[in-house]
Amino acid sequence: MRKRALSALFAMMATLSAAVPAAADEVVLRAISAFQKGTTFFTPFDAFVKSVNENGKGKVRINLVGGPDAMPPFEVGNALRGGVIDLANTTAVYHANLVPEGLAMTLTDLSMADLRSNGGYALLDEIHMKKANIHWLGRLVQNMNYHIYMSKYPDNLEFKGLKIRSAPTYKAFFDGLGIAPMQTAAGEVFTALERGTIDGYAWPSVGVFDLGWQEKTAARIDPGFYQVETGIYISGNTWKKLTAEQRAVLEEEMLKAEAASAAYRDMAKEEFKRQEKAGIRTFALDETKAKAFTDMAQEEGWKPVVAASPVEGAKLRELFAK
Repeated sequence: MRKRALSALFAMMATLSAAVPAAADEVVLRAISAFQKGTTFFTPFDAFVKSVNENGKGKVRINLVGGPDAMPPFEVGNALRGGVIDLANTTAVYHANLVPEGLAMTLTDLSMADLRSNGGYALLDEIHMKKANIHWLGRLVQNMNYHIYMSKYPDNLEFKGLKIRSAPTYKAFFDGLGIAPMQTAAGEVFTALERGTIDGYAWPSVGVFDLGWQEKTAARIDPGFYQVETGIYISGNTWKKLTAEQRAVLEEEMLKAEAASAAYRDMAKEEFKRQEKAGIRTFALDETKAKAFTDMAQEEGWKPVVAASPVEGAKLRELFAK
């Protein structure tokens, strides 16, 4: 049933994109966003699309055909690999089944400028192309951590036994802490908090208010861990067909978007003030526990990357870790 539904969706998308008129030398790229329109992680993609369409007029245009309501986020990687879509606003977390090494982007504290200059970007892009026929164009979000948020403010925090909404990105880390990772869809988190099915959730510094979760959140645990990563990924089939001039438009716009993403550090600071006003109190681990917490996050996080690709995984750690 699900395969038939997806096949129908892909056919519809192909029809929609074919119906879009284009100039003789202009290519129209069919795009999907893994994030809902109007949310924190859709906004930079929307700006990217508008800038490409304005500055690439006559050369390349992006046609956004849908979001997570049109295609489940975990299906996006396969759709890119098969050329069903041309371009996606997504995260390597969602296609870790195809490219587990992509989690390196979540584990780094280095900027994209650093990774482009030290060879880290080129290596991970090469791995994406080799394993999944996907070209990694660049990163839209950086300088933003994940945090554990809890429905009740803890008097004495013990991680062991907590039921926390998780994702593949930090499952190994949570296992190490003794947390019971819960696979809860984002749309079900509010109800799960309300019913006590989960004790909390892991989420970025920014975005709690997008889904109304602040109403059921009492505490944010500091320090944060890892780096939120969303970016632009292009089907390898599509990338190979683009002219040098069309590629240049996308690459130039990507660099502009990466430069703008530095603002997320200040955005997180403003978000914390907003959380405090909404009644979300900070629970800060003491210095010793905080160091153990962040050290474990790194050690556990790199294990699946290196296990999936011992040689390239070790090289990625060398390039992506400070």
